[in-house]
Amino acid sequence: MEFVVIGYDGTDEKALERRMAVREKHLKNAQKMHDSGNLLYAMAILDDNEKMIGSVMICDFPSRKDLEDNWLKNEVYVTGKVWEKISVHRAKVAKH
Repeated sequence: MEFVVIGYDGTDEKALERRMAVREKHLKNAQKMHDSGNLLYAMAILDDNEKMIGSVMICDFPSRKDLEDNWLKNEVYVTGKVWEKISVHRAKVAKH
């Protein structure tokens, strides 16, 4: 089951600092998820000044519960309070 996960960073003055503090761990975990087939695509959301303000991740998990229990609750952008608002939507990636 495919999902779009959109995480918007906090807007306080320490938001970018929190992101950068855990970014390497986030990227290493994303690589592991990609290698296992759970992460299909990922990207940072940028503002007009090209500052990172969020993330979009296209994932494949057996269920939303599995996504939440086996990834999202342990995601360092969640536990590190980088993402202030998170939305999860069922999706279907077009096969070309």
